[in-house]
Amino acid sequence: MKVLKSFNLRGWLLVGTAACGVVLAGAIATLGSPASAGASLEERKLPMKFGWVACEPNCRGWVSAVGIITADTPKDFDDFARGRQLGGATVVLDSSGGSVNDAITLGRRFRNLGLLTTVGITQQNGGGKGARPRIASEAYCESMCVFLLLAGKKRYVPDAAHVRVHQIWMGDRADDAKAASYSAQDLMIVERDIGRLAKYTFDMGGAGDLLSLALNVPPWEDLHELDASELKLTNLVTTDLVSDVLPHVDVAAPAMADLAPKTQARFGEEPEPAKSTKTAEALVPTGGVATPAAAPQK
Repeated sequence: MKVLKSFNLRGWLLVGTAACGVVLAGAIATLGSPASAGASLEERKLPMKFGWVACEPNCRGWVSAVGIITADTPKDFDDFARGRQLGGATVVLDSSGGSVNDAITLGRRFRNLGLLTTVGITQQNGGGKGARPRIASEAYCESMCVFLLLAGKKRYVPDAAHVRVHQIWMGDRADDAKAASYSAQDLMIVERDIGRLAKYTFDMGGAGDLLSLALNVPPWEDLHELDASELKLTNLVTTDLVSDVLPHVDVAAPAMADLAPKTQARFGEEPEPAKSTKTAEALVPTGGVATPAAAPQK
């Protein structure tokens, strides 16, 4: 069972993050170099950005969604979607997770538009006549990214992708969760957000097994990577055919096994602080003692 220790976010966080990439027409292909892999990892540390990847006349194109889900992400998506015909498009998520409530809000936007979801990293081919964008299939979708994946009307996960889950926790105490103290207010917030996440999961057609698997992994343990049978058990995967979400695409498995490190370096803070939201958010346990981030003002 593969596992990953990931990032450290500021504020109230649900223990667990994800790297989700949405992929569409164009080939799921190899990364060109280790430098490219590093660049992708850096992008996953930033607030989520959306981009339209055009590949006409061979395919319709797709939405690239890369980074951490913050309080600004739903509005940023609304701004991106304005004036675009996104109905039924595919989203390629590459994300380490983020805010629970904001991920739920964004996921409902995805479902309302009938979007399809998958995991991957978009590569823009530079130069060359007729060069087309490609998709690297070995990518990461962790924590709340997993629930964005669930929002797709159809959902496909490549064999090389890593989908990882873990438990809700306060992110400012995830580094040394056993030694931290908690108030009744803290417990209320976590319990409330578990309820919201459960309702969302069932609304999206997910199974209770997804919540069970995630909530069994405490912040002092490595994230749990879902295997092929668990992806089906949780109903995260609705199709084994890439053509159901990436029509008219030649799919190639990545040649590089080290697209992203199995253990990723921690980072102390978000480059750009997210707005405070009265919620637990998604954060990957770091498994060590670090300087705790200040809790947001309520």
